[in-house]
Amino acid sequence: MTLLRVEGMSKNFGGLSVLTDVDFVLEPGQKVALIGPNGAGKTTLLNVIGGQLPASSGRVWLQDRPIQGLPPNKRLHRGLARSYQINNLFFSLTVLENVLLALYGGERSHLSMVGTLRKRGDYLAQAEKLMGTVGLWDKRNEPLHALSYGDQRLVELLSAFTSKPQVVLLDEPSAGLPTAEALAFANVIRKLSAGVAVLFCAHDMDLVFNLADTIMVLYFGRIIAKGRPEEISADPKVREIYLGASQAC
Repeated sequence: MTLLRVEGMSKNFGGLSVLTDVDFVLEPGQKVALIGPNGAGKTTLLNVIGGQLPASSGRVWLQDRPIQGLPPNKRLHRGLARSYQINNLFFSLTVLENVLLALYGGERSHLSMVGTLRKRGDYLAQAEKLMGTVGLWDKRNEPLHALSYGDQRLVELLSAFTSKPQVVLLDEPSAGLPTAEALAFANVIRKLSAGVAVLFCAHDMDLVFNLADTIMVLYFGRIIAKGRPEEISADPKVREIYLGASQAC
């Protein structure tokens, strides 16, 4: 069963071609890392799939239903969720309030007052279950700005899974975290994503090789290699242009 299918995806900005004829599929439970040098088009690809940017050409199917042309909120309600490299959260609210808003936003096209959400036992039960999974329930009443950066990233990650998605796009999920915390993030993603297809781009090769069962290499907007981590690490061309480069992607 294919959850996400991308065919002939291209994106141009004026005369600049950023993505060219990108094709791939995601299956249930698959964890796919997207790697490549700076400017390869990784975030642009996530933005086009997520609906933040329109494609210049190509098609995207989610569970065999076309989603090109749909705005991000409609894609979310179809089962496609997204997180960002920069925390996209409400820092003046508590941890619980952020998660409640994410839960509500995943089900409706409008927001409600947080106080009203707190009275909804079903939302609170879902929030407790999700937050307990990642060890955040004890911090539920703390304002988000008071949390460590690592815990803030955890709330951002958790928010991507509140809508019970079929496919999740993660942009640098461990950005700014030390190696030990990044590897712990991999375990959290596994817990949250059972049966969910995950496409993530990352600079952190420890995270990539610890989490991904498949790696795609993007180079000047084209996928030049795809395979298991051991296949990608042994690919001479990939080693030359990426893994052995003096600068990270």
